Amino acid sequence: MKSLPARIVIVSFVLIGLIYIGSNVVNAVNVNPARHPHLADAQKHIEIAIAELSEAQRLNDFDMQGHAAEAKKLLEQAYNQIKLSAEAANVKR
Repeated sequence: MKSLPARIVIVSFVLIGLIYIGSNVVNAVNVNPARHPHLADAQKHIEIAIAELSEAQRLNDFDMQGHAAEAKKLLEQAYNQIKLSAEAANVKR
């Protein structure tokens, strides 16, 4: 059984990793939340979903037959499409 300080360190590293993964998952510039609040919210939800998938992969020793990795790839595409949607809406204004 691990001591409490060791558990705190492990949990801290996991949380830092999730934050890092969530913030670096997509290289696209975020949608301006002041101009497109719903699109910006959708991007945030995608970031959370990708972080959750990464944690699921970790907990399952990355043995998910590539399905989680494919889901993350598709979420990244959706994230980028949301950015393109905002840019298209900006042109119309």
